[in-house]
Amino acid sequence: MSLRIAAALVTLGVSLAAVAAEVIESPGDYAVTVPLTLSGEGPWYRVQLPMEAHLAARYADFRDLRVFNGEGERLAYSLIPGAERFAESQQRADLRLFPLRGPAGRRDAVPTLRVQRGDDGSIIELNAGAEASATADVLRGWLLDASTADFPLQRLHLQWSAESEGFQRFSIEASDDLDRWRPLGEGQIAQLSFNGERIDKSEVELPPTRARYLRLLWLAPEQAVSLSAASVSGTRSRAEPAALIWSAVLKGQAGEQGVTWALPLALPLERLRIEVEQANSLAPVLLQGRGDSTAPWTPLASSVLYRLPVDGHEVVQDQVELPQLPVSQLRLHVDSRGGGLGQGEPRLSVAMRATELLFLARGNPPYQLALGRADVQAGSLPVTILVPGFTPQRLESMGQAAISGRIPQVEVAAVVVPAKPGVDWKRIGLWAVLLVGVGVLVLMALSLLRASTKHS
Repeated sequence: MSLRIAAALVTLGVSLAAVAAEVIESPGDYAVTVPLTLSGEGPWYRVQLPMEAHLAARYADFRDLRVFNGEGERLAYSLIPGAERFAESQQRADLRLFPLRGPAGRRDAVPTLRVQRGDDGSIIELNAGAEASATADVLRGWLLDASTADFPLQRLHLQWSAESEGFQRFSIEASDDLDRWRPLGEGQIAQLSFNGERIDKSEVELPPTRARYLRLLWLAPEQAVSLSAASVSGTRSRAEPAALIWSAVLKGQAGEQGVTWALPLALPLERLRIEVEQANSLAPVLLQGRGDSTAPWTPLASSVLYRLPVDGHEVVQDQVELPQLPVSQLRLHVDSRGGGLGQGEPRLSVAMRATELLFLARGNPPYQLALGRADVQAGSLPVTILVPGFTPQRLESMGQAAISGRIPQVEVAAVVVPAKPGVDWKRIGLWAVLLVGVGVLVLMALSLLRASTKHS
């Protein structure tokens, strides 16, 4: 029983030691460490990982990436591959104006309309409805045609005049078909002057909304003002794909089948660039790739690279789109009928979509980014756990981190280019020695057999 208990304790101790070795990490456990400098408001900071980080990692999914603080503590982080950027731009659109009139004695009556629209949905003509009468000559409000605004409406700008100064209050409604209206609240404009000072308020904040039409109805119809112009403004947010990150020029090796380049690990490349240095150059090319040295070569793309004069200026085509398949080796075959790419080995760079690193700063600087460790588990958290209530738009307002210094470039062993098949004299010699040895053994066996026959 004591032996079993001892064995169980030894097993438990080994397990705990393994868990501790996994949890307790330090920057020294990683092949590459670079400092991070922080700017902006935290506690979350983001940094776009360069191509050198991909080439320095042991795994394409960055499972061996870590962030440490000055005390050597591991920090929580998330990886966002191909994170989109959201670019915002201020927009403004002028609106067409249509007065709304109703009965003078009915303050709660909403003017009825007969509308004629154009093919694009904009209003061509607007008249009072059948209920209008000769007394329907009181200005009740205004209909604004916002069909040209293709952005969320956030602010209303009015140019107006009134017989007397004061505050003007009105309700605001929105519609897409002029039949169904939804309330947006109330607005107020004002013109005041006293003792040589003047206040003009002609803008109204709107809850961000999309609508083809706005309706302004004055709460006191007898005070409805005359509008001479109106416009709306808002912010348009546009998602842009993650930036392409480029590698430095890679070293290749020329062979009979073309020029071959090797990466330290298989990456989903999206584009490559081959420098076309000489003027008036044109070269049809075929690009192949494979995930490792044991896999067959697969065609990736074919293109034509050139540097040519067109309409008085030089046009350069030196990039090739790739299907984003994970490849660790590339091979380029240049069609010699185009004259080639000039003297020397082609200079190649590769690119892929950037990955965003977002981490939660804790403790004291200096903060460090660590890469390059084998047999390690992924340490990235889902971004919705790292940042409660996360939305992609929040990335733009977070603090930024920058990699200080240069990430060392990993040296990749040269790709072995197979030589042209020929006569393998070494193999022939080995077979000859083997056959001679077998023949000697056969002769010895026959000699022994004859000797035993004579004795018998």
